[in-house]
Amino acid sequence: MCRRENLKLYLKGERCYSDKCAFERRSFAPGQHGQNRFRKVSNYAIQLREKQKVKHMYGMLENQFRLYFHKADQLRGVTGENLLSLLERRLDNTLYRLGFACSRDQARQLVRHNHFLVNNKKVNIPSFQVKVGDVITLKEKSRKNELIADNLDGVARRGVPSWLELDQAGFQGTVKALPNREELTMPIQEQLVVELYSK
Repeated sequence: MCRRENLKLYLKGERCYSDKCAFERRSFAPGQHGQNRFRKVSNYAIQLREKQKVKHMYGMLENQFRLYFHKADQLRGVTGENLLSLLERRLDNTLYRLGFACSRDQARQLVRHNHFLVNNKKVNIPSFQVKVGDVITLKEKSRKNELIADNLDGVARRGVPSWLELDQAGFQGTVKALPNREELTMPIQEQLVVELYSK
């Protein structure tokens, strides 16, 4: 997927930071025509690739992603920024940003296996929308999990965005504010996604 989008999407966790990363080894599109750099690309193809990139980045299927777009379209403000804000506030993405998981796929699995509490209530739905003031806590019995401990040790390399606060000793994170567009460092052109769905 990274090779198709010509961008590191960090889908494989620690592997993406090592020499084993597929994008590092072959940074061209897959398939027999992958190295053909002189193909003419239409506007529709550019918009579609941007939508696919965002969809794969957050690990969603088409219908779910379309629902997020319609929800963002109904909110006040810029539709593209609303869409990214909704995607960032998913529980699995929030855990990934806090550093409890090394990838969104891993975060999704940890949520499904009941490792986390939101405001001291069990939540096992990865698409759960966190709000300002929500406190996400790792369950007491899960604190000895070596996988999560290793992920938290690597938090310094990735960093935690300013809209979140991590208490590493207490195994909990707090949502301080809504995510701003400026804080999303991934090269996403959300306007192209809006144009695609607005046709």
